[in-house]
Amino acid sequence: MPTIKPVLFVLTSHGVKGSTGEPTGFWLGEVTHPLHVLKQAGIPVVLSSIQGGEPPVDGFDLSDEVNAHYWADEGFRARLRETVPLADVDPADFSAIIFAGGHGAVWDFPEDEAVQRQIRAIWEAGGIVAAVCHGPAALVNARLSDGSPLVAGRKVAAFTDSEEDEVGLTEVVPFLLSRRLAERGARMQAAPDWTPQVAVDGRLVTGQNPQSATGVGEAVRDLVRAGVN
Repeated sequence: MPTIKPVLFVLTSHGVKGSTGEPTGFWLGEVTHPLHVLKQAGIPVVLSSIQGGEPPVDGFDLSDEVNAHYWADEGFRARLRETVPLADVDPADFSAIIFAGGHGAVWDFPEDEAVQRQIRAIWEAGGIVAAVCHGPAALVNARLSDGSPLVAGRKVAAFTDSEEDEVGLTEVVPFLLSRRLAERGARMQAAPDWTPQVAVDGRLVTGQNPQSATGVGEAVRDLVRAGVN
């Protein structure tokens, strides 16, 4: 049986919500839920972040059994403390890349050169690119070698403008994510606020909100399996 290459998770390293001074970072469930799906399928995972080391946590719910399981797992916590800097990663080592959300992502994902380089390399090598909630901020400036936006003409789900309004951060975030993706030519696939929505367009997998994290993991799992059959 062919060897399954690992899936690379990317977490934000940005810890402050704009000028508010309020803490932010990555959303735990958008890592643990897809990671759990992949782990159950026997697919290895590597954790990275923009700056490396321990990324800031935006929030999590420990009444969620998956979150509670991993948060109590010292092995997982150690991996979080030692995430690999994204710029140091060899994209050829991975079958897929998943960008986790949390509000921090809208500040450091879009302009990071390593984000754009890794997306382009993995995509053009036939790999899978995935993101959930605010994670699709990584796709805002992602372009292929021919200069075209990766999302142009493709179905994409991301945190909606109305969800941003409901959490009261419309005037805090540097841009509205779904609107910006649409400006890049994405065909936005919005479900009612806070309901699961996963868009799969070939090897591009995106989810709208935290409720979509498991579905993103399942779609990535299925695509990884299909790629090694």
